[in-house]
Amino acid sequence: MPPAPSILRSLALTSRRIPKVEIHRCLRLYSVESVNIPPLPPDDEWKAVFPHLPVPVRDRVSVRDPVTADRMAASFVAGKSIAAGDNKIIIESFPGPGALSRALLKLPESKIKKLIILEDWKTYLEHLQPLEADPRVTVVPLSGFDWDTYSIIEERGLLNDVETVPWDGGGAFSVRVLVAVMGSLGLTCCSAPTTPLHQHIPHSIKGEQLIAQLFRCIPEKSWLFKYGRVPMSFILGDWIWERTTAKKGTQSRCKVSVIAEASAKLQNSVPPASLRPYEEHFHPLRNLTIVQQNRPESRRVGHPYVSVNVLPYEEQVIERDMLEKWDFVLRRLFVLKGTPLKRAISSIAPGANVMLKSLTDPALPKNERVDCTQKVRDLTIAEWALVMRAFDNWPFAPQDLMIGDHFLRDDRRY
Repeated sequence: MPPAPSILRSLALTSRRIPKVEIHRCLRLYSVESVNIPPLPPDDEWKAVFPHLPVPVRDRVSVRDPVTADRMAASFVAGKSIAAGDNKIIIESFPGPGALSRALLKLPESKIKKLIILEDWKTYLEHLQPLEADPRVTVVPLSGFDWDTYSIIEERGLLNDVETVPWDGGGAFSVRVLVAVMGSLGLTCCSAPTTPLHQHIPHSIKGEQLIAQLFRCIPEKSWLFKYGRVPMSFILGDWIWERTTAKKGTQSRCKVSVIAEASAKLQNSVPPASLRPYEEHFHPLRNLTIVQQNRPESRRVGHPYVSVNVLPYEEQVIERDMLEKWDFVLRRLFVLKGTPLKRAISSIAPGANVMLKSLTDPALPKNERVDCTQKVRDLTIAEWALVMRAFDNWPFAPQDLMIGDHFLRDDRRY
């Protein structure tokens, strides 16, 4: 659905933000200390200041404690972060009222060249818009969950100064993405391009779906990854991260964890234990509504959160024109992830058993064969690549690999 006219008018008004040349000038002349940015309420007053969260916002967890926000901000772009660097253009999605946003602006000016904040809830916007007193900041009143939002910020020219860096170029990434998707997921993109993405990921199935879609964009080199190996940083529920990072052989191993492992290096930005208990660091506080009570314990607001960095690999195991085939085969096989591959492989399509010959042919070098007595969840990335090669070479493989809405709804099971 296209943005409402009122939102577009709002965007037109805020598009007066300084042209490219002035941005560079302001970066030299201004610092956070010299800009009058009102602080957020003390963290013990947040429940009173934000008493009633509407349904679309209720699952969106954001950082509340300013000390925690400072530690997270530094862990995303500085120190031992795999996405560390200078002159970052940061896209921050689902920021809440802006504790992390303020912490980012407190970092040395050399770290942050531009901060683009995506938020569509009016109450949070009231606490974010004053940040535009810092000329590096642009607040866009649209949701980071909507893919069209990223096209709009490109159309507005907010990414005109992002340099496209070849994936094998080894240069410094100018873009960083911080994403917080329903329930606080912080995504920061900081590899080759200068633009990182920072996101608070929603604490819901939508959050897990968003993570899955973002990782799918990496091998395709689509979305912001067209600029290069854009790093991402997430603040998200540890149940989502557990599934995303599940190792082979574990019960949590799934399609998303295979694609994530094949696509990017993953790193906790701060020790998970330092973000517990939840109530000392995040907003909103635990509130067991009827909706919350009906969810599994791990998916309720108040369950532990983690902050992580993601940096795409220079060389991708999944080739751009093979992603749909990986999606199709992984989804089919993970329905039977506890079953030996030699028995599960027929679930791919009628006649798929013929693939076993090319996977076990003794004439092949050992590193090009797969032990098909293994359970599906026990396969390594290298073995998955061999399965995909066999599928790609199978002359009678299904041609219709389209994934409909049912896939997005049911993907969490696989």
